[in-house]
Amino acid sequence: MTALLQVEHLRVSFRTEEGVLQAVDDVSFSLGRGELLGIVGESGSGKSVTAMTLLGLTRGPNASVSGRALLGDLDLVSASERQLEHVRGRRVAMVFQDPMTALNPVQRVGDQIVEQVRAHEPVGRREAMDRAVDLLDRVGIPRARQRARSYPHEFSGGMRQRVMIAMALSCSPEILIADEPTTALDVTTQAQILAEIKTLREQTGVGVLLITHDLGVIAEVADRVVVMYAGRVVEQGSVEEIFYDPRHPYTWGLLGSAPRLDKPRPERLPTIPGSPPSLLHPPLGCRFAPRCAWRLEACSSEPDLKSDGPVASDHLGRCWLDLGTARERRVVGGTIGLPVRAPAGASRRPGDEPAP
Repeated sequence: MTALLQVEHLRVSFRTEEGVLQAVDDVSFSLGRGELLGIVGESGSGKSVTAMTLLGLTRGPNASVSGRALLGDLDLVSASERQLEHVRGRRVAMVFQDPMTALNPVQRVGDQIVEQVRAHEPVGRREAMDRAVDLLDRVGIPRARQRARSYPHEFSGGMRQRVMIAMALSCSPEILIADEPTTALDVTTQAQILAEIKTLREQTGVGVLLITHDLGVIAEVADRVVVMYAGRVVEQGSVEEIFYDPRHPYTWGLLGSAPRLDKPRPERLPTIPGSPPSLLHPPLGCRFAPRCAWRLEACSSEPDLKSDGPVASDHLGRCWLDLGTARERRVVGGTIGLPVRAPAGASRRPGDEPAP
């Protein structure tokens, strides 16, 4: 598969009054033409910062960015602001996480789409407006031509999200970054939006970077998955490998905390004990160790992101557990997940808090 985007050793940090916050730490992945890559993880794991850095939206006097993000021959990390102006919206488009604030409140939604189209293509206003109306109709906005003259405050949150998606698709980008694109939508509209993204992939070969907390969406539409925790990639592989043969205990916890319709209803939905660590002062060694019921003495040093199988593969995990032990321990109560309490014999490091 031809790589549209190649991210290598991306690091993003911010200087704060309390110290340096390492939001993204040595993240690498690729995105192929026509591929949908899902990025999952708890809030604060670095998913959105990674995506915004690709468009130069995290640049500032207190920010430090290193690594590479190759879009063809262009490195998005070192590209000038002028170069990025030609990339944003035209080659790489983004659906932002918060549609309530992403739109200009004093400009009609149709005019905002027209502005983006005319910024990148030599078309007249009428042709650009016709395209905007068609896009609004495709994402499920009724009376699209009439609603194109409305202001953002006249739309619900879900309708604003649809406007953001229409705007992102307006210039047929090579890469679409969708940051929680279906969060504010009902399930019917979610299905419509996911179907639209699928059609776009099939017709144009656009690569999609989908950031979400919804593992159900990932299972339905993703080709490959990157799992992030505390600014680092802890596992990546195909959607089948992540859902049916996960390597990292954090991935087990994410899968175990999702409700299952094919299993008996539990009295209490399982959760991952504890909270994500502060990125100002992350734990030494494995960053998930303080919350992991299967931690080892070796977890005082951080493992590499590697393939543990007998044959090298693209399924990578960042854990000291060997593959056989991982497969033995990840099934709890008949499903993949973490035990509520640490099992007898599981080692702890000094200072670790006991699992609740």
